Parts: sequence; C-alpha cells; structure tokens
Amino acid sequence: MGADMGADGAGAGGRVRASDGDRDAAIEHLGDALAEGALDAAEYDRRLERAVAAATCADLAALTGDLPVSRAALARAEKARGAARALAARREWFDEWGHWAGGAVIMTVIWAVTSLRAGEWRFFWPVVPLGIWAAVLITYAVWPSREDR
Repeated sequence: MGADMGADGAGAGGRVRASDGDRDAAIEHLGDALAEGALDAAEYDRRLERAVAAATCADLAALTGDLPVSRAALARAEKARGAARALAARREWFDEWGHWAGGAVIMTVIWAVTSLRAGEWRFFWPVVPLGIWAAVLITYAVWPSREDR
C-alpha cells in the first residue's frame, strides 16, 4: 500500500473506488452485526442500501466503522488460517517426497555407475538411506506435529 493510504485502505482522502469485493465484505460485516445484535433490522436495511450503492471505500468504511469486530468473521478467519496451514503442510509433505525421489535417482545412478565400473552388480546400497528417509516421511503423516494438535 502507498504512503497515502488510510487504515481503511482508501488513499487520497477516501476517493478510491470500491470494488464488488469491497461492497461484499461490507455487506457481510453488516450481516454479522445484525446477527450478533449490534444493528436492528431497520438500521441494517438503511446501511445495506447505502453499501450496495457505495462508490468509494470511504463510503463503505463510514457504514461499518462503528461496528464491533464480528465473532463470526473472526471464526471464519481462524478457519481459513487453519485450512491454509493444513494445505501448506500437505504441500510441504509432497514436496519432501519429490526430494526423496530426486535423491533416489541420484543414488541409483551412482550405484549403477559404480556397479558397471566394477563389472558386476553390487549390493543396492541406496535402499538403506532411502528406506530410512521414507520411514521418516511416513512418520510425519502418521504422527501429527504439536501445532496440528
């Protein structure tokens, strides 16, 4: 954000045009306030009409600025953070298996080259480090970390 942006994200005195997403967020905030008793139905209707017609972010901020932080919004945000953490952990786990596969290729090539140079197939030593590495990766899937509990 630029240096002239305010707390509501509106720069240059609040003349930043509101997007559909901005209006949707304000309408959701108003709905949460109605559901939690911070607004009565008549006030909600008045603010809703103004939110739908709002042209700038400052117009929307004026409609929601006096409302408390919504418990429902906090719960949605926490749920989204949890889902993002789970997705990142899953992606990291699959990335680790990619590293394992790369290591398997490199070690197998080394084994094959040394076996060919010796003129005989030797013990497939990559099975030992790859087996240990795979066992460690499997434990990450079986036993959750402390953050996941």
